Amino acid sequence: MTMQRYTLLGRSGLRVSPIALGTMTFGTEWGWGADEKAAQRLFDLYVDAGGNFIDTADLYTEGTSEQWVGRFAAQRGLRERLVIATKYSYNAESGNPNAGGNHRKNLIRALEGSLKRLGTDYIDLYYLHTWDRMTPVDEVMRAMDDAVRAGKIRYVGLSDTPAWFAGRAQTLADWRGFEPVAAMQLEYSMIERNAENEFADLAANLGMGLVPWSPLGMGVLSGKYRPSQAASFQTKGFSGDGRLASLAAAPPPGFDKLTERNFRIVAELEAVANEAGRPMAQVALNWLHQKRGVSSIIVGATKAEQLQESLGALDFMLAPEHLARLDAVSEPARPFPYYMFADGHQARIHGQIDVVGKPEGYDRPVRVPAPDKTPVETP
Repeated sequence: MTMQRYTLLGRSGLRVSPIALGTMTFGTEWGWGADEKAAQRLFDLYVDAGGNFIDTADLYTEGTSEQWVGRFAAQRGLRERLVIATKYSYNAESGNPNAGGNHRKNLIRALEGSLKRLGTDYIDLYYLHTWDRMTPVDEVMRAMDDAVRAGKIRYVGLSDTPAWFAGRAQTLADWRGFEPVAAMQLEYSMIERNAENEFADLAANLGMGLVPWSPLGMGVLSGKYRPSQAASFQTKGFSGDGRLASLAAAPPPGFDKLTERNFRIVAELEAVANEAGRPMAQVALNWLHQKRGVSSIIVGATKAEQLQESLGALDFMLAPEHLARLDAVSEPARPFPYYMFADGHQARIHGQIDVVGKPEGYDRPVRVPAPDKTPVETP
């Protein structure tokens, strides 16, 4: 079974499942999500299938997610088997500027809170959650390294930062002997492929495993929202269920997923899924798993059948022609300067000659397998 095979996280030696369990749905404080009984069932289903990589954050459901993850792991005696990842950055005390951000004071505050809620004395993978546009990267990396040396975290990760910030962080780690960045978490799916502009090369060249979040585009790629509903959506009368439908009239940044472009992608995804004899969600996850630099994909669920479907996404291989069709329909616009790195523009540089032996990290993502995809034996 695929979930009982593991991949290395970036250039580290840490073994993680190719599908991670996202626990942002653990708790109902935000008006949606799973209650404790349902969350327990999702946790049990995941670990019983062989999964070992659990993703949470201090922000999620006002701390409930961390509390439940820690409780579920302790009840089953799984702490040493699991790789638990959590994050810090978001403000926990309105009006207090130092209760949020990437700086050392907040990192220490947030880390101590996460350790307490999780009921553990160490975090396997600790992420900076989102760039605050203020804290110097050397302060972040030194504070992270201090926490590693204190035994409170094992590995360092970054989430939702610019590629230049992540590149500088890794360079500082190499130069000053800090704990290197093992993972880079960011939004990546068939409808959100901007990660390919910078982060695929970043992962391959600097040793960070990509850990995509929202791999199903907030449900768009699962089949929840079908192209047949596009007409009503375009008149702001979209009647489907789910968070995106409720926000369709005035979606906030990052939630504008119900677009004509995305419905075209869904239509082709549905056709490919029918030909492959697989659910749409499985095909979308399988496509993403084969992208360069991807170590593990975060999937969340509120129902056991949703998670069960996702866990079967890597038990087959999409045909090359299917991958090509999905690549073509989802190809994003490449703004400056990225259009200059496409084959047509590059041919002018190389005299219309196919140059071989390019340095690792500079070929097209669809051609080069991820260096961190080699399965390792189950510990």
